[in-house]
Amino acid sequence: MSLITRLEEAILVAIWRLKDNAYGVTINKRVSKSLQKNYSLGSLYFSLDQLLRKGYVSKTITQVHQEKGGRSRTYYRLTEDGKKALLEVRDYQKSLWKGISEVAIDLKEPR
Repeated sequence: MSLITRLEEAILVAIWRLKDNAYGVTINKRVSKSLQKNYSLGSLYFSLDQLLRKGYVSKTITQVHQEKGGRSRTYYRLTEDGKKALLEVRDYQKSLWKGISEVAIDLKEPR
């Protein structure tokens, strides 16, 4: 089993939630909010490229739009392998925590 990183997991979940609106800026906002940490677009695109190489996402580049200052936009989608990777990490986390309740973890400071 080849598990994905927490950042990769957050990116894949963001793409899944954003559906047809998953491009760099929207993915970055969603990931930064969910992980409560600001990520640069550079680090996000680095991770997106890794996910692309692993076959977990696909990308589509749109035509140049005049209303956006002549820029094209790259949209991302989950592949079947990306969906499987998310299910694997979810199942792994469930099995890791199986049998441990919140009550069992003592949050008090040691004396």
